[in-house]
Amino acid sequence: MTLPMFSLKGKTSLITGGSGGIGFSIAKALAASGSNVGLLYGKNKKALDYAQELREKYNVKAEAYPCAIEKRSAVIDTTNRAVEELGGRLDIMVANAGIGIPHLALEDKDEDTWTKVVGVNLNGAYYTAQAAGHHFKKQGSGSLIFTASMSAHIANWPQQWASYHATKGAVKHLARALAVEWAPFARVNSVSPGYIDTDLTLYADEKLRKQWKEYTPQGRIGLPEELVGAYIYLASDASSFCTGTDIVVDGGYTSR
Repeated sequence: MTLPMFSLKGKTSLITGGSGGIGFSIAKALAASGSNVGLLYGKNKKALDYAQELREKYNVKAEAYPCAIEKRSAVIDTTNRAVEELGGRLDIMVANAGIGIPHLALEDKDEDTWTKVVGVNLNGAYYTAQAAGHHFKKQGSGSLIFTASMSAHIANWPQQWASYHATKGAVKHLARALAVEWAPFARVNSVSPGYIDTDLTLYADEKLRKQWKEYTPQGRIGLPEELVGAYIYLASDASSFCTGTDIVVDGGYTSR
């Protein structure tokens, strides 16, 4: 009886940041579990190839949709279009799009870095929630999953990303607030990854990566596919009594 609870057969999922390492790993897991998948992406047109791969490998509906995640109208319009094309309902929304720009708060000479990070990580997450929430309320059901970060729990070191920490902390708490507000018709949870080997960490030189490993009890950087179990759990009926929860997947970093 346990495994069928994790099935997403016949459901429809959308994921923002669908062309990134974490995003596409989640998308593959959703498709492998039987869900139709819409990949919302910014500028990386790899999403088009990824959607084709999902269709061919998992025999599900899968499409890629360009979307300026920091613009509310774009997120809502794109979500509505994807829902219509993928079957007329929305069961799972993964608000995963995010960026990180290394900077020191006292060295910022204008508001551009702060505004850009807030626009994608926080505003984009909120707009994604709004777009999905209207469908969930109309249907009477749905699962919204935010990608937060271990940076929502602690301040990473040695890099200092005030904007990233602030936005991810806000996203984690936004999930809890919406879990209460939307309890009659949807579940809302978040996942907080630790250091994961994706394009977001490419800026780090070997010295910095070595420090990350030293600060992580498991002594290594995680892989995108090591996150997907948390998302499938929160997307599926296996977590039917789970809302307002944050699952930390960080190799023990925040437990030090």
